[in-house]
Amino acid sequence: MASRVQRPNLLFVFPDQMRAEAMGCAANPDVVTPSLDALAASGVQFTHAIANCPVCTPSRGTILTGRYPLAHRAASNDLPLPETERTFGEILSNAGWRTGYIGKWHLDGVPRDGFTPPGPRRHGFEYWAAWNCAHAYFQARYFRDLPQAITISGYEPDGQTDLALDFIGAQRSEPWALFLSWGPPHPPYRAVPETDRQRYNPEALTLRGNAPHAERQVLADYYAAITALDRDFGRLMALLDELHIAEHTLVVFTSDHGDMLFSHDLVEKQKPYDEAIRVPLIMRLPETIPAGKRSPALITTADLLPTILGLLGVDSPGGVQGQDLSAFARGREDAGPASAFLLNPIPVDHPADIGQGEWRGVRTPRYTYAAGLEGPWLLFDNDRDPMQLHNLVDDAGYADVQADLRQQLRRWLDRTADPFVPWAEHVRLLDAVEVWNRRERVMHPARPRLVEA
Repeated sequence: MASRVQRPNLLFVFPDQMRAEAMGCAANPDVVTPSLDALAASGVQFTHAIANCPVCTPSRGTILTGRYPLAHRAASNDLPLPETERTFGEILSNAGWRTGYIGKWHLDGVPRDGFTPPGPRRHGFEYWAAWNCAHAYFQARYFRDLPQAITISGYEPDGQTDLALDFIGAQRSEPWALFLSWGPPHPPYRAVPETDRQRYNPEALTLRGNAPHAERQVLADYYAAITALDRDFGRLMALLDELHIAEHTLVVFTSDHGDMLFSHDLVEKQKPYDEAIRVPLIMRLPETIPAGKRSPALITTADLLPTILGLLGVDSPGGVQGQDLSAFARGREDAGPASAFLLNPIPVDHPADIGQGEWRGVRTPRYTYAAGLEGPWLLFDNDRDPMQLHNLVDDAGYADVQADLRQQLRRWLDRTADPFVPWAEHVRLLDAVEVWNRRERVMHPARPRLVEA
């Protein structure tokens, strides 16, 4: 086992709601991302990285614990992550890393502007400069260790990156692990620096084949936010070089979920389409991860914790449900996992408004399959139909494929002890009726969806 001073640092950066194709290195010529492109050229880019549950709180809980939402219990937006859950923070702190968390947290329930005090609700993160949940990018605040909010002047990601630079620059002998969670490109899309906004001509952008009615200005602002983040990411990479620690730092860039952004005439997330479930994932660790690799292996948010711990030389704790896929970061080239588990057990906010129900699914290297409580819902052959325009769920020619995918889904449900019941029943099974009802009264006072105990 390597000594503590020899172990790599970890810089884990994850913006909110950034879909996989929104980078130059993902073959998107419209978006300007030179820093991320350089990261991909010097590390491994996973082309099929999947958010198991494409919505903020459940996905963030899965990223930090390596467990699926019904296991870590923060299975819907604003259901708090229980203090008993072990995260990257506790694991790495106990193993000798100096841990830090900066940015959006969204794992401490409601109210969203509440103070998360030092202690178990911070889940092992020692340095803390976070706000539970807000998307006010030019009126941003954060908490340190006192309940008095600190204001960020200017653009929130710029200020958060300044804090990250200070944290990294202050570290000395012990390895460190910093999680930096930016809010953009999550809406409001318009809240982006004007210099970046002016870089994009909405009329010159290419619309996705499944988004002919996309609002071009929204798409331009989404890309502008990513370009602004790319500039801040470049500042982080420059400091690693300046401090001569780039070769000893594992850099991970990903997102909690994607954004429909008018594909299939839909918005937001919580859907099994690729625009919502596929996220960027790039890893770099010189002399461990080969440069310029593209891996098609299916890797999900549940796999991030065991995979990253594997790269850092730390054992995963018991109860982790994801797989250690660090071999694929190191250059392994076979097909990888056969499928990824997809779920949205408790639809909230916009999906709830439009009557979208709970669903489960699988994503394989070729197919996407999803079912609701009433039965099969979607089946796409992604090789033949990458824009997912043709739902094959009633196509007799795909009956055998659908039967196999249905069996794969059944195995995932069994493996994760998921009873796949109506959302309100999940709230009761999670013993979360009180906190759910408080969440609904706070977030949607005009139409709370209350659950009886």
